[in-house]
Amino acid sequence: MFDFNTTVLVVDDMTTMRKIVQKALKEIGFSNFVEAADGQKAWEVLNETSSVGLVISDWNMPNASGLDFLKRVRSDGRYKGLPFVLLTAESELEQVKEAVMAGVDNYIVKPFTPAMLEQKLEETHKKKAA
Repeated sequence: MFDFNTTVLVVDDMTTMRKIVQKALKEIGFSNFVEAADGQKAWEVLNETSSVGLVISDWNMPNASGLDFLKRVRSDGRYKGLPFVLLTAESELEQVKEAVMAGVDNYIVKPFTPAMLEQKLEETHKKKAA
């Protein structure tokens, strides 16, 4: 599992959802968070916060979607290996494929439970550690 001191960037256009994700992460053991309301702001936060070690991002957001943000992260050599999880209501196979092709590490469909989030984070960490 990730070090619980890892700074997690939580990206969602809904403040309530960012709080729900952070609450679930706290239940797992994480305590360091930065947040952004869309992919554009997330890119700014990522570049201002050198300690981000994990991204959990919504897909559907104004300005820049989670997928747009993912593509931007993967195209920048500094962040190629940054663990990135998309959290979304989108579960259509074509969209999942698109996210995988863009380099997402894992995918969580809303609604989710803290246990589901923990399982997906463990899978993501194993992939990255391999």
